Amino acid sequence: MARLFFRRGQSAEAAPDAARDLAARARVMLGVGEDTTLSISEIACGDPGCGGAETVVLVMRPGRRTEAAKLMKPLSEVSDEDLREALQPLLDPASQS
Repeated sequence: MARLFFRRGQSAEAAPDAARDLAARARVMLGVGEDTTLSISEIACGDPGCGGAETVVLVMRPGRRTEAAKLMKPLSEVSDEDLREALQPLLDPASQS
């Protein structure tokens, strides 16, 4: 299940689609099933390097602590390469063989 959040000022139609797409891509990259919950959020960022917004991916696997990946850019600008790099530390070592 993916929880979708978007910030004020975003298109209510575009944000859920972008978050769903990002969650689907993250699910494949992480190799996780439907028992894992992914939460995609775009939040305001005070760091000038992130362009005013950052994207946060929370990964909630059964029996494990919630893990987070942060991307210092708005949700709509996250590429597959950006996502893969951010999720790398969250990969299950057993699935990296």
